[in-house]
Amino acid sequence: MSCETTDVATVPSENSGILQGARFVRLQFVDLANIVRYRIFPIKSFLAILDKGSRPRINIPKAVLGVAFLRIAEGFSAIGEYYLVLDLSTLRTLPYKPGHVSCMAFFEEKVGDESGKVEVDICPRTALKKAVERARDEGVEFLVGFEIEFILLSSTSPVVPVHKLEHYMSSLALPAGSVAETVLEEIVESLQECGIEVVMYHSEGAPGQYEIVTGPLPPLEAADALVHTRETIYGIASKHGLRATLAPNVHDDSAGSGAHVHISVHSTNPDSNSSNICSNDTLSDLEASFVSGLIDEFPALTALTLPLPSSYARVADGVWSGGTYICWGVDNREVPIRLCNPWPEKAGSRNFEVKMVDGTANPYISLAGIMTAGTDGVRNESGKTFTMKPLLDMSAIQKSEQGRAELGISEDRKIPSSWEDARKRLKESDVFRRTFGSEMIEKYLALTETMANALDEPDSEEGKRSLLVQMY
Repeated sequence: MSCETTDVATVPSENSGILQGARFVRLQFVDLANIVRYRIFPIKSFLAILDKGSRPRINIPKAVLGVAFLRIAEGFSAIGEYYLVLDLSTLRTLPYKPGHVSCMAFFEEKVGDESGKVEVDICPRTALKKAVERARDEGVEFLVGFEIEFILLSSTSPVVPVHKLEHYMSSLALPAGSVAETVLEEIVESLQECGIEVVMYHSEGAPGQYEIVTGPLPPLEAADALVHTRETIYGIASKHGLRATLAPNVHDDSAGSGAHVHISVHSTNPDSNSSNICSNDTLSDLEASFVSGLIDEFPALTALTLPLPSSYARVADGVWSGGTYICWGVDNREVPIRLCNPWPEKAGSRNFEVKMVDGTANPYISLAGIMTAGTDGVRNESGKTFTMKPLLDMSAIQKSEQGRAELGISEDRKIPSSWEDARKRLKESDVFRRTFGSEMIEKYLALTETMANALDEPDSEEGKRSLLVQMY
């Protein structure tokens, strides 16, 4: 097949103009352990792929979703192939790498089953796509934005931050002419150039730590944009001789890094979105149902949003990571689920911040988990009423047992204190097993265990930390 016969203008994509002037295309995906993997095609080779009809694709080993440090996790095999099918709506330029374009993809079976289904249940983008569809079937839609925390390092072995200041939102952490200031500006300009909305950026509380906040998008687009944002952060930091890390716990005595999700809940019936505020003037009926589902499934959900043992070193009371009790609050940063902009006159910007997410979590799987739990609450097959009141004035740990009981906060329902406990809860969750399928749950747990074991192999704590920041 000659790629000379393919004209970029005939590419069946609304984003086909992005390929004009491109020299290379990165066909990429995110595996179950949140490692971005890609193959790079010269533009002529990529255009030849597009000649493959309605399913432009490449062949890829089935094991590629289950490899950590060249170890194949239990349940995966070197036998068999999937199609990696291009999603041309995701084409984006890489301004920090002129001439390069990225494209996301779905995993599909080569041949459909008896019903013609080619979807692969363990494909992370497919899992999120299905979660969106299930929510829509219940009359619910979501918009999602992210707070992306990361630390700039001048060395990974030993781990050395680009500066030693612990200055939250301080000008001292972004001095004019510094490499940190240059890197942050280039990141933001690059993201804006390729169409990703950056709401703001600032320094965070740990040495060398910064945060970029992106604007709301539909869930699948939001997750794709997050992957692109992270790759941009990594790429530009590397250009300046630095390593950016999303690792949740870089410094033992400073704040960790999270990947907080901001999600707003909307009915597909516009009339029900107006001002149906409950009698407590805090949540709409739809929002209350969503939070109820999150509360019920939070112990299992953490295995998806905090997938590695190092994730749990960040979770504690008093450090704005969400605390230890499963509850919700209004403008309270010591709860795992925070209602932001709660007042009726700001209804258009109301959203929930889910704090128990970090940069080691696959964004497609973690978002699918959040939406699955919330949608189950909306479905509410048990017919229960959500009665938990919001935490307004302090953290749950600061309240007495009686004070927590008055709000409906259960003493025996806390955030899992360990990686092992969270994984046990996920295995026991009928909601997640029913919606994700047993294969996805088992293979996800197998790969994250393989990754955790590999990250634990260095003899020293410094060695473990170095390996973690090199991987994430």
